[in-house]
Amino acid sequence: MTEKTVSQEEIKDQGRNDKPARSLLPQVLILLGLALAIFLFIFVQNLLMPKYQRGVIEGSFSEEYYKEKVPHEVIFYGDCDVYENYSPIELYQKYGISSYIRGNAEQYMWQTYYMIKDTLRTETPKVIVISVHGLQSGTKPKEAYNRMTLDGMKWSPDKVNAINESMTDGETFLSYVFPVLRYHDRWSELTKTDWDHVFSKDQVSHNGYYMRCDVMPQGEFPPAVPLMDYSFDEKSMAYLAKSIELCQSKGIKVVLVHAPILYPVWYDEWDAQVKDLAKEYDVPYFNYIEHIDDIGLDMSKDTYDAGLHLNIYGAEKLADYIGAWLKDNCDLKDMREDPAVSAVYSDKISFYEKMRDDQLSEISNYGQLVNYGANAIE
Repeated sequence: MTEKTVSQEEIKDQGRNDKPARSLLPQVLILLGLALAIFLFIFVQNLLMPKYQRGVIEGSFSEEYYKEKVPHEVIFYGDCDVYENYSPIELYQKYGISSYIRGNAEQYMWQTYYMIKDTLRTETPKVIVISVHGLQSGTKPKEAYNRMTLDGMKWSPDKVNAINESMTDGETFLSYVFPVLRYHDRWSELTKTDWDHVFSKDQVSHNGYYMRCDVMPQGEFPPAVPLMDYSFDEKSMAYLAKSIELCQSKGIKVVLVHAPILYPVWYDEWDAQVKDLAKEYDVPYFNYIEHIDDIGLDMSKDTYDAGLHLNIYGAEKLADYIGAWLKDNCDLKDMREDPAVSAVYSDKISFYEKMRDDQLSEISNYGQLVNYGANAIE
């Protein structure tokens, strides 16, 4: 038996063929290391950011809008004056109106303006309803509310501008780009919810509506304190005007509203300024404080926090009331007749009813909400 001998030339050729593979190995390892570092950075940043899944859930509202699969002919903007007081699901069930609430806690007028611009990147509603309640909040913006409104917005020039207009002293733009710079010290506050929702979140609102089924009758409010100056700050008024002008330039009907809430007080002098602005731009303005009886509200049953916000019963009544006006004055389609839209809303209604029944069950069993509301148990 003869052994096959390998020449030196063949050995050299084999070595030359192995060189490209060996030379690529460090590059592959570097790329894998970078990918791992990026993944770990994203994981840690997502872990440390507040999830807004239990207790204070309002910080989830901005990002939930981007999950929508149906068009909206009516969109509400503002603070708790809209997201706690109008039920979009009721608007759909009673009138076939597809609507959404792009509202956040203490949402400032400049944030509403840029959120409208953000909406117009993907859809053009027929009607935009703007709450004027936020006009009183513009003089002292708060970083915590900025975060709840802005962190969930998708990145675009509109988010960049909203951040730049909103930042308070001590905030940096970089901390919005990399929120870990803001939340790096949350390690000691992490809960099971943080770990469960690193890369995904549960739906907590109903087309932007914050549901509460508990009841706490309206009580006595302290007397109104006279102000030295009743003028709204110029920046808030300017951005409300810009919002109206933007909508009108796109052929969108604007409606200004104030919910039927008596406290915090809505001064007559404030109301007069809004009426003047509405007249200047020829837009309707409804101060629903003046229509509490017409709406059919019973504030011994239709509020969950002693008259500061409506519960589901009050929100459905207010939706019925504004819905009748919208249907009569805004040439809206009955979206219940669209099979694709109605299929999506069928799931929305099921989710709405399930949360309603779940809250009512907790109230029946425990006398209060346990897994819902600001005091939800972790």
